[in-house]
Amino acid sequence: MVPDISTGGRTYGLLAYLYGPGRRDEHTDPHLVAAWMPELAPDPGRDPTATLKQLTDRLDLPVLAVPKDRRPAQHVWHCPVRTAPGDRHLTDAEWAEVARRVVHATGIAEEGDDKACRWIAVRHADDHIHIVATLKREDGRSPRRHQDGIRAQAECRKIEKEWGLQILNEGDHTAAQRPTSAERAKAERTGRTEPPRETLREHVRQALAGAADENEFFRRLIEAGLRLEKRLAPSGDVLGYKVALPGDRNRDGEPIWFPGSRLAPDLSLPRIRQRLAAGPPEEEPMPAANLWAARPAGARRDATHVAEQAVNALAGDDDAAGAAQLIGVGELLDAVAQTAPASTRKELAQAARAFERATRSHTRAEHADHRALRAAARGIVLAGNALGKGEDAGATAMLLSTMVLVTIAAVHWHSARGHAQQAAAARQATQHLRAAYRSAAATPMKGMREQGRRLPTPVRDRYAHTMEAALPGQADRILREPGWDALAATLAQAERAGHNPDALLQRAIEWRELETADSVTDVLVWRLRRIGKLPATAYLPRTRVHLRTPPSQPRPPKRQAVETTGRTDTGSSRRPGPRR
Repeated sequence: MVPDISTGGRTYGLLAYLYGPGRRDEHTDPHLVAAWMPELAPDPGRDPTATLKQLTDRLDLPVLAVPKDRRPAQHVWHCPVRTAPGDRHLTDAEWAEVARRVVHATGIAEEGDDKACRWIAVRHADDHIHIVATLKREDGRSPRRHQDGIRAQAECRKIEKEWGLQILNEGDHTAAQRPTSAERAKAERTGRTEPPRETLREHVRQALAGAADENEFFRRLIEAGLRLEKRLAPSGDVLGYKVALPGDRNRDGEPIWFPGSRLAPDLSLPRIRQRLAAGPPEEEPMPAANLWAARPAGARRDATHVAEQAVNALAGDDDAAGAAQLIGVGELLDAVAQTAPASTRKELAQAARAFERATRSHTRAEHADHRALRAAARGIVLAGNALGKGEDAGATAMLLSTMVLVTIAAVHWHSARGHAQQAAAARQATQHLRAAYRSAAATPMKGMREQGRRLPTPVRDRYAHTMEAALPGQADRILREPGWDALAATLAQAERAGHNPDALLQRAIEWRELETADSVTDVLVWRLRRIGKLPATAYLPRTRVHLRTPPSQPRPPKRQAVETTGRTDTGSSRRPGPRR
């Protein structure tokens, strides 16, 4: 059960929407289910003689009774309350009780207070109601509604438990502010796919990913096409910032600005400076001799190694280090999402948005501990957009395979500390990453499978015996997986590169558990290629090579052809004569 509180200044306009057909004719049978005094509240939905104007006047009466200078500019309190998908449909009587409990818990109209604010609850759908109140009490005072959103959430959790509804995850007040109903309505009205608040939050996160300093962060915001305004002290020092989308204006034609703190708690300038204060992320030079040295494939391979270390850090007991790793992982996801090829960009953007909630909790982060992750994010951003083919595609799949493990580790980390919302967010990010991985890995894995199927039968059999010895309890299942051919091809490439395939496979298996893997063969393919410094795509020499198979009899050395014509004074060649 989800309450969503906002305030506004037009009672009649809100009521006209609630009693109207809706934006897509989705409103059915709008009517009152509860009110401050039912006998005084006309119901335009059920009473043909009642009008919206009458209901508006009754609600606004306490507000109009006070002098204009004491009237709140935003005098309408609006709280939709919605049940979770899958919950049973509540009756009108049950929704009436929900409304009374919410207005009591939030301080709008406490039980037994005959001087409380006026309020109504309108139902026009099976799964939710809208509670509307005006923010002046009958005695002319304003209601005490401090932290009304938190109190409404707490009351809804009680109702869920008492009535056997789905119990939603309890928050810790570190979540970003969601768009208001008015923001969502305006976005729909103006043809935007989402409210500006959501778009701005994503742009600001991406601008911060791997930024070396404050100036680079601000420059990236401008390059992203955002309007930027800095708040300056008399000395010229920057005290804060706010951003706006071009074309997003209020009724007076002015830009609608959002300070960073209104986008998310950790996007305020002081919190950003804390993150940057650990020092600029430093890039490590890439050896030019590597097949994958050309970025962005190289940046993704570097990031894979750093992400593996984050998995180990999240398995430790240092809470401050773990919290820092989660912040760094969030930056890495933002960097990957903004440079991803079109085939995976949507899923990766959704993964980054979901994981954003998992980066914040009340656990204090030791920011110096995420420098490596920030450096990896910076390397990916500076390397530019990845291609959806070749080494770029393989390196992207390699990184995403590891990022799935990182987000699973984040789920465990948050769950162990009772962070329900953060754990759910990390779990959602995992699902998006798995979908992105399947798309990114399709082409390189297909090439590896074809390569594996062309290996000589004795070589494939030997690798199967190697797998049986390394994972005796899982070998039969692994050999039946579609990715077994790709794993065999990877072992063959490792052997050609001079590795002992048995030892390299054992090292890959021991690095991290495999129980959470969707495909054990896929995970091992990418571990082997990273550990063995192998290309992230299939590669076969054109000539057939028998790996560690009994060699054939050596061929005699080639003899120099001798011309039998006796003509040695020219460079022309002639076919030798017949044997005699």
